[in-house]
Amino acid sequence: MGVSLAVCRLRRLEGRGTAFVPRKRAEAGGLQAATMKLNQNTVLLGKKVVLVPYTSEHVPRYHEWMKSEELRHLTASEPLTLEQEYAMQCSWREDEDKCTFIVLDAEKWQAQPRPPEESCMVGDVNLFLTDLEDPTLGEIEVMIAEPSCRGQGLGSEASLLMMAYGVTKLGLTKFEAKIGQENEPSIRMFQKLHFKQVAVSNVFQEVTLRLAVSEPERQWILERTSHMEEQPYRGGMTEPVTATQCEQESWNHPLPRPDSCMGDKCTVPSVCARPS
Repeated sequence: MGVSLAVCRLRRLEGRGTAFVPRKRAEAGGLQAATMKLNQNTVLLGKKVVLVPYTSEHVPRYHEWMKSEELRHLTASEPLTLEQEYAMQCSWREDEDKCTFIVLDAEKWQAQPRPPEESCMVGDVNLFLTDLEDPTLGEIEVMIAEPSCRGQGLGSEASLLMMAYGVTKLGLTKFEAKIGQENEPSIRMFQKLHFKQVAVSNVFQEVTLRLAVSEPERQWILERTSHMEEQPYRGGMTEPVTATQCEQESWNHPLPRPDSCMGDKCTVPSVCARPS
């Protein structure tokens, strides 16, 4: 199996991987739990990439990516049906321990007339608040799924934009990345972002890299992302995280609407094994 993918393998939460993190955080993480939903109306513009919230519009393309056995291996994922993928997206929008952006190709996204976002998608980037004892620690994951977009620095910029967002909006002072031991390109990428290897797990066959955001590191991150622009997503029109919205959007697709998008909240079927 090739290792040239710009993908960080980690034990994905509440799904794809084997680790589990409670949806509701302890009191120590209360502030972060409230702020994890801030990005539902946020666009981060960089030079090479644009980060947008994960909506149902992005699900079909994401689902096609995850048909790749190599990507599933590198992201510790189980295959899902498209119906399950819609249900998972509903759940992600409500998750209080995670901040998720879809990574778009900036050049394609800025074309006029503006194309559908699905046609501009290249990957995703996530922050997980995994440590109940330390709400200032964020576990970062990035995936550049489109083969033609790898090796161009998109993963590095997406990671830096997310780190800047974590530092300035979520109050994070430490970052951690868990990467498969065979995924040397991703390990090198994070080392260039000043991460240091701190642990090796033979059980999960992964290495853990960490960055403590001292004041010099904070300034370095902000300098590297000084070009970043934050804008409202689609003129302030957000996608509500209610079951009604999930149902309405799923009805626009030819497949049956997810059974999980029922009642007061969107929930994920127990058969789903996708990372949170």
